[in-house]
Amino acid sequence: MAISKTEEARLLAQDERDFVAITRAGALKGLSDRELSDVISLVRERRKRARDIASRQRREMRGKAQPAGTKPAARNDGTTRKAEVLSSALKRLNNERARRAAAAAVPTQVQLARKALRKKRASEALLPKAPKYRTAGKGMRNIENEKTRDLTHPMEVGRVNKFVAVAQAKRDARD
Repeated sequence: MAISKTEEARLLAQDERDFVAITRAGALKGLSDRELSDVISLVRERRKRARDIASRQRREMRGKAQPAGTKPAARNDGTTRKAEVLSSALKRLNNERARRAAAAAVPTQVQLARKALRKKRASEALLPKAPKYRTAGKGMRNIENEKTRDLTHPMEVGRVNKFVAVAQAKRDARD
């Protein structure tokens, strides 16, 4: 269940409210990585303390532990809710850290280009220097003839040409 900001203000101390306010979307972007780590450790500490107090209060309510104050705790709803607020703040902080790590893991185009250049230079250093022109080092390569092969016999071509010429002459003589 979502917790309203007024309920958060009632549950948390002032410094805890400041930490939770930092975990909101706009403020998270402005934090450096070092500040983010510091806030995560502080919120984690506060959450652990709230959980411990809630656990102790539960034991007091059941009669399993001596009361920390003058009388045993009657309810622990407030400290449980406080732990929930701090847990959700910690979850937002951890998500931001994961987002930054994922963004840092993706290489930029400059990094990729430099890596490719390093690999190219390393591979060129291993190869012997070859001339930039065609040579018969391993023998000349056969270059395929790009012309299609004519399947018709040349004698047949001449015969058909002569037949067409004779037929045309006959037609011209009739006219």
